[in-house]
Amino acid sequence: MNWVVYEALLSGANKYSTSFGRIWLSVVFIFRVLVYLLTVTRVWGEDQRDFDCDTRQPGCRNVCYDHYFPVSHVRLWALQLIFVTCPSLLVIMHVAYREDKERKAREKLGKDYRKLYADTSKKRGGLWWTYLLSLLFKASVDSVFLYVFHMLYENYTLPRLVKCTLQPCPNTVDCYIPRSTEKNLFTFFMIATSVLCIILNLCEVTYLVVKRCRECVSKKYNKEVISSGEHSKLKVKQEDTMSGQPIFNGMDCRPPTIEIENSK
Repeated sequence: MNWVVYEALLSGANKYSTSFGRIWLSVVFIFRVLVYLLTVTRVWGEDQRDFDCDTRQPGCRNVCYDHYFPVSHVRLWALQLIFVTCPSLLVIMHVAYREDKERKAREKLGKDYRKLYADTSKKRGGLWWTYLLSLLFKASVDSVFLYVFHMLYENYTLPRLVKCTLQPCPNTVDCYIPRSTEKNLFTFFMIATSVLCIILNLCEVTYLVVKRCRECVSKKYNKEVISSGEHSKLKVKQEDTMSGQPIFNGMDCRPPTIEIENSK
């Protein structure tokens, strides 16, 4: 997989993200993708070849390795990184859809064209929901993969020695996992960065929801102030009319006039 092209695509999501989103993207590429590319593939590169057992029974080593390593760490992390970064591409696609819709409307209406969106990249309406759901999806993906790792590898750790009794092994066979300490260190590092990304996603969700709620409350308050102001003006006009004292107020009434009689 060409991670450079993938990184270039996701970097475009930076301009549509909040501060939490930019921090999240930096953590993903610096502490997850780069670590994955530069170190993890080397640590797990020849894992099956270096998996050694105290027997030369044909098929025993392969069966034991498949039992203790049902899915490779490397492939699981690659799948996790793909799933966790894809929602950011959906946000870019949604913005591109808005821009294309604006362009078609401008070409079709010509002089009568009016903007459909004040800002195509502003998180309002459907784009706000797309962005919010993408954050929840990313946090859910990381949580699911953490659970999968915990189920496959208890406590996320690998022992130095495992005992295998599976067929075709002739008896209880001792098998040795190569570089288990090094693998555990990288595993804990990847888990810690996944937890950090989940926290950043949840913080961004909270920020978006709180900001949106404050905007809605502020908008409602402004409407109430305007309506109360108009109501008070109407009430003053009604009281002046009932008192029989006309007051000059713009176009509401005419100023008093004086009739002058012509003297003969």
